[in-house]
Amino acid sequence: MRLFQIEEPDGGPADPNEPGAAIGVDAGGSRVEVAFSVGGNALVLDDREGVEQMLPVLRTDAGVAAWQELLEGARMRAERALARPVTHVMLVLAETPDVNTATLLRRAAEGAGLEVLRLAGRAEVPADQTPALAAAVLAEDLAPRPPLAVAPDPG
Repeated sequence: MRLFQIEEPDGGPADPNEPGAAIGVDAGGSRVEVAFSVGGNALVLDDREGVEQMLPVLRTDAGVAAWQELLEGARMRAERALARPVTHVMLVLAETPDVNTATLLRRAAEGAGLEVLRLAGRAEVPADQTPALAAAVLAEDLAPRPPLAVAPDPG
């Protein structure tokens, strides 16, 4: 038996300490939508056939455990679709969350392995796109950027 090794283009895996992708999640409509944006071009992410998962629409007072499960599902959907880690989220709700709800949602997101970039009500996102797409574009803008690699000094 012969074994062979496949390497990443740069010779190794990405740094696990660097930020992953940022997604937009619309949890304020009749169904939950997860979206991702590159260069301001956003796309709603769907599950692959055979691994569909239901992302339930929740009331804002549903509790940390329910919101954590929803956000874990959103993260999993995005990671499967993008084939890369997701670490940040912008969450859109029907209404702007109050302080207690925002605290609950941030705790749930942290438990789901996500950092909240922003919480917003539907009225706060641009109306020229669906809330999920607008959230994805804003998430892209708000997400931390990995440090730029500096070429070694040839001299």
